[in-house]
Amino acid sequence: MRTKLILGSLCLTASLSLSAQKSATITLQPDQATQVIPKEIYGQFAEHLGTCVYGGLWVGEDSDIPNTNGYRNDMLAALKELKVPVLRWPGGCFADEYHWMDGIGPKSDRPKMVNNNWGGTIEDNSFGTHEFLNLCEMLECEPYISGNVGSGTVEELAKWVEYMTSDGDSPMANLRRQNGRDKAWNVKYLGVGNESWGCGGSMRPEYYADLYRRYATYCRNYDGNNLYKIASGASDYDYNWTKVLMDRVGNNMNGLSLHYYTVAGWNGSKGSATNFDNEDYYWTMGKCLEVEDVLQKHIVIMDQYDKKKRIGLLLDEWGTWWDEEPGTIQGHLYQQNTMRDAMVASQSLDIFHKYTDRLKMANIAQIANVLQSMILTDGDKLVLTPSYHVFKMYNVHQDAKHLPLELTCDTITVRDDRKVPLVSATASQDATGKVHISLSNIDLKNSQKVSINLADLKVKKATGEVLAAKNITDYNSFEQPNKVVPTQFKNMKLNKDVLVVDLPAQSIVALELQ
Repeated sequence: MRTKLILGSLCLTASLSLSAQKSATITLQPDQATQVIPKEIYGQFAEHLGTCVYGGLWVGEDSDIPNTNGYRNDMLAALKELKVPVLRWPGGCFADEYHWMDGIGPKSDRPKMVNNNWGGTIEDNSFGTHEFLNLCEMLECEPYISGNVGSGTVEELAKWVEYMTSDGDSPMANLRRQNGRDKAWNVKYLGVGNESWGCGGSMRPEYYADLYRRYATYCRNYDGNNLYKIASGASDYDYNWTKVLMDRVGNNMNGLSLHYYTVAGWNGSKGSATNFDNEDYYWTMGKCLEVEDVLQKHIVIMDQYDKKKRIGLLLDEWGTWWDEEPGTIQGHLYQQNTMRDAMVASQSLDIFHKYTDRLKMANIAQIANVLQSMILTDGDKLVLTPSYHVFKMYNVHQDAKHLPLELTCDTITVRDDRKVPLVSATASQDATGKVHISLSNIDLKNSQKVSINLADLKVKKATGEVLAAKNITDYNSFEQPNKVVPTQFKNMKLNKDVLVVDLPAQSIVALELQ
């Protein structure tokens, strides 16, 4: 079966079967390039969950693990290489139980708290507002603060905004100065609650819409800091939530969030992160690609109310969600990260690039030691996951002009009537004129000969790197940290305006054309 995908659109299909041909064609359409890929599509998410913060990002100044003011040196170096554009914190579900005043002032005076959402862990609040915002400055990324609406008050959130962003002679600004920070931080993104339909308060959309308007009113702009206020949006397929908020909140919000996880769930279990068969893999690819349909349907609703697209859609939680690794702490959501996860990352990013006239941010869950992590740590050990390498290979697309493309490729039919295209692709052109093309071969057994029609781009040179593994279940462990890493890619031939690429089975290739 051959499927023609315009801009990557696809058809989703009970038995496992492959068509005979192993080839694909791509035609770039630079004359249709109208959108820039916001760097925030490559956003990250750090929740107080498991060892994401404590042991991951933060070990404290007195730790034997090499650190700078409490931040792990190896983590800082890895994240700077990733070019993180925006970091969301402190949650997640944790955000609606977090009281920010517990995390300021001398660390010895900060009260401990029980993390009721995630394993009942006792936290000492040594990582709070200063520690997070200083980290964002070190990484040169935008902070995204998730405010407490579920168990907090309007006054509490209003004072937090003042504490962080006011440079005036005000009570909260002076309290910040007393705690060692004279100059206000720049804080652009403010989430007014999180998952308010669930762990953030079990609210109805009509109730939350009014509550949002109240909270947002008192979250003010101070001294040139302009907040981009984000309403707590829908989970996956809850299109009514989006409809109600667009109707009742409308332009009172700058952005509306959305959460979508690639969760197996077809047999009642999330499944193992590392022990899965080929059919599980292909089913996961189909579930991952379903995010496109979800995005489209939410965007249609938003377009009905906001034809000028003033309100951004922010997919501020996405990624894979498997069963916790055996022997780890229940509720800490620690999972390994295989080449399958890398495929989910690449396909998802390919989709996100196409909808940036409305989709303004995406935050993968999460940055360290939780769900589809970029990085895993164990004491003083650190390992970069296959998903990390995808994000690093793809960061050339940040703030680049999106080049639409037409893709024709074979498909595979898997359980639940899902049809999965065997090739995924995206392309962009940066400010210097370089063209970057990212390709993924979903096929576990066969290589793909991909012919890329370059139109009038006048390419003279092509270089690349490839991320691949012997088995789709392969991952980087503390014992074998470099089992899945990018290597130089040379299997391509440039002939005038056509680039022919031999794309290995189960691989991700990043090309740079000059």
